[in-house]
Amino acid sequence: MKYIETDVAVIGGGPAGLAAATEAKRQGVENVLIIERDVELGGILQQCIHDGFGLHRFGKRLSGCEYAENFIEEVDNQDIDVKIKTIVLEITKEKIIYAMNESEGMMRIKCGAIILAMGCRERTRSQVFIWGTRPSGVLTAGTVQRYINMEGYLPGKKAVILGSGDIGLIMARRMTLEGIKVEGVYELMSSPGGLTRNICQCLDDYNIPMHLSTTVVKIHGNKKLEGVTVAQVDNNRNPIKGTKKYIECDLLVLAVGLIPENELSRKLEVKIDPRTKGPVVDESFMTSVEGVFAAGNVVTVFDLVDYVSITGEIAGRGAARYLEGNLNLKDEYQSVIPGENVNFVVPQIIRKKNLEEQLPIYFRVKQKEKKVKVIGEIDGEICLDKKHVVVLPPEMIVENIKTEKLMSSNNELTISVKVG
Repeated sequence: MKYIETDVAVIGGGPAGLAAATEAKRQGVENVLIIERDVELGGILQQCIHDGFGLHRFGKRLSGCEYAENFIEEVDNQDIDVKIKTIVLEITKEKIIYAMNESEGMMRIKCGAIILAMGCRERTRSQVFIWGTRPSGVLTAGTVQRYINMEGYLPGKKAVILGSGDIGLIMARRMTLEGIKVEGVYELMSSPGGLTRNICQCLDDYNIPMHLSTTVVKIHGNKKLEGVTVAQVDNNRNPIKGTKKYIECDLLVLAVGLIPENELSRKLEVKIDPRTKGPVVDESFMTSVEGVFAAGNVVTVFDLVDYVSITGEIAGRGAARYLEGNLNLKDEYQSVIPGENVNFVVPQIIRKKNLEEQLPIYFRVKQKEKKVKVIGEIDGEICLDKKHVVVLPPEMIVENIKTEKLMSSNNELTISVKVG
């Protein structure tokens, strides 16, 4: 077994991991190591050839590849150590990582701090309970994206898309441009799951219909997919009698949601938030295990990569401060809790003495509302009051609270969205 020591180890070389590693290095951390299981850095961005990335971060429209390349160049310039094609098997509470690759074999990596940046994964057919056989031609949207954009394969001629997640919407356009007939997008819920801009640019512009409150109830075919049966659903998401319809197709694309990749976190006994399905994190994005931080889609699934990079930088700064002994770990945490029409809040806990000038709060609403205010309250005092024309469940909301407004109380902070 090979023995290695490093100051900060970042697990995952996608946008969160790249941002975390480069920020830790900028903060003066001498030895930073990125561990990536794929053959190159960049994560999912390497198969995202469409533009729309970097509008917040760089002020211009970039493809996913271009966005990632900005950070990869910085990794190279900062002389950050990188291990690709390397699988992490286990992390211990003593901050020891056990990993392996084909060239070095088993490795024991002793770390001063660890940043979890494993990203997220797509829900599969087995997780949405569709009846039928198991033919080829049933693929997740990300798999279809990789086949077309990176491998050069067309996985079908006529497609049905189940779910209105952003990757599925983007692939509706991409498949159409490649000559695949997209029959329609079918969404179980009564409202779309993707960003409004993707609905406009990827469906409306190409006359691809979306059918809300409708889902796939059965798959047909043995070796190869032959078709699917769809049906409308009631308020309890049960199929409505008499609404079933058979659609001939050879490709079913699943865009039914993303899940934070937290197998390693659970083995480490990191506390998981049941709402986000990711680690509970504090103002520095440190988890419940001291010295272990988390960033990006492993914490919660973000809609914009710009936010993923920002959380990576917060975790990178937190790890650097932890190594320097500049994080206060003695004070009690204050809770940040979701209030009216708020589904979840990140971070979930804060220590006031560790706050920077502003505390960024990330959250999603439960339901669409117009002409609302985002209200932050602590001890009955309002510390955040921001107007929004409209709020939508698919769109992450980010608000900054000035730290000075939080210093006078040790009670919980409540974030609410109220009409008014």
